[in-house]
Amino acid sequence: MTASMPKKANTIMRDDNAIMRDALLAIRLELDNRRIPLKVCASKGGFSYSTFLSWFPADGTPQIPSLAAMPGLAKALPADLLSYLVPDGFHIVPDPEGVDFDEFADGCHAYLKRKSEAHRECSPAGRDLSDCEKAELNRLRVIGGAK
Repeated sequence: MTASMPKKANTIMRDDNAIMRDALLAIRLELDNRRIPLKVCASKGGFSYSTFLSWFPADGTPQIPSLAAMPGLAKALPADLLSYLVPDGFHIVPDPEGVDFDEFADGCHAYLKRKSEAHRECSPAGRDLSDCEKAELNRLRVIGGAK
């Protein structure tokens, strides 16, 4: 008896290549929305313009860049867009070179203070977090507790 691959007639999950291609198209849309010139991105990353366009086309099927292109992509794309290339729950962030630790600590204190306030009985969802409180906590988490 020989082993055989299961038929794909009732496939429920999309394959990784399709998911990656959708992420590349989403990055292109966001680059266009932010009016970030593609030639500048390609140049920053050390890629030819045609190669960069093959990964981030305006329409059609994107080519998937190799893992070897990741250091160049890190130089070419904003970190939040680069994070589209990793699974949900993961993020690519720049190294916090030159971090002001006092400012960082202030942001942490602001987050913890707001989180404690959100668990009071008089908050919109009582002891649970309401949608508006979650949104504010996410904002504080992302921007480091801006005033």
